[in-house]
Amino acid sequence: MKITYKQLLSAVEHKILTGNQAEKLWLFWQEQNKHLPIFNFTNILYYLGGLIAIGAMSLFMNLGWERLGGIGLFSISVLYAIIALSLGEFLLKRYHLVIPASILITFIIVLTPLAFYGLEKALGVWDSSYSYRDYHQFIDWRWLVMELATVFVAICLICRYRFSFLFMPLAFTLWYMSLDLAPYLFHLLNNFKMDINDYSYMDFRKCVSLWFGLLIIGIAFIIDIKNKCTHDFAFWIYLSGVISFWGTLSSMYLDNELGHFFYCCINLLMLLVGAALARRVFVIFGSLGIMECLSYLSYKLFNDSLLFPFALTTIGLFIIAIGIVWQRHEKAINHYLLGFLPKDLRKRIEFR
Repeated sequence: MKITYKQLLSAVEHKILTGNQAEKLWLFWQEQNKHLPIFNFTNILYYLGGLIAIGAMSLFMNLGWERLGGIGLFSISVLYAIIALSLGEFLLKRYHLVIPASILITFIIVLTPLAFYGLEKALGVWDSSYSYRDYHQFIDWRWLVMELATVFVAICLICRYRFSFLFMPLAFTLWYMSLDLAPYLFHLLNNFKMDINDYSYMDFRKCVSLWFGLLIIGIAFIIDIKNKCTHDFAFWIYLSGVISFWGTLSSMYLDNELGHFFYCCINLLMLLVGAALARRVFVIFGSLGIMECLSYLSYKLFNDSLLFPFALTTIGLFIIAIGIVWQRHEKAINHYLLGFLPKDLRKRIEFR
């Protein structure tokens, strides 16, 4: 729950707090939350600069860097990582600036796949037909070494610094890994002389990505349970897991009415999970899935029906009515849903 200074002043007007108490309470909250990534101009500059630097060494890496060769790429990555680590430590110890320090430490994780790509290129793993930019564009099982190295470095830095932003590159590396894992398993199965045609290979890739997404969501849930501090360590892991799971699910079994029915039920379940865990990512993607189902009904099944817009309007009003009932009984419903969660996680959700 976010409390503003105007709300404290309103509490003073209603004689709930004195003016002195409100001022002290506000200063106390400001001091407690000064290292949290709140939306202000300073933090915008921090994250903008950090994302530009991260993008420069990942998504926007151009082909000119390939001329440096494998050893050149590896050396520059290591040099950048040492500089980022030194600056991060300096800002932490000298000025206690947690947010810019966390961005600099995150930069080290982003540099890891580039460093290992350079090392692999020097060892002759990659031919001239591949460049580092392909890492963010094409699926290939040979990226797995770079991804495993990135996960290892990320876990080491997370254990050392405990910054929530460090989970961002870890989460998306895990997502990349789920995409690259399927071709690796496919090659492995082919080595065992298993009969896998192209059609079953596509289904196999989707199944790997789907179950991998569920696994990542499970890991995020465990992190949520074990987390004892105010930092939200699970957010980025939830995001990557839901993207992997929901994105794959949205491309599977949606060629008939029964498939859409089960798809709609799963998205409704995601809404309930989002409400129980107080996680918007489940609600957003669940809502997108339900909208997709309604779009299918509109353009496929009821394309020429005059009554469909009226029926859809009725459904919309019915959902609003459910929202009104939910609001009136929100405390009891939330208490019931929270009863399924572990005690420590339940306490944190109640005070979000």
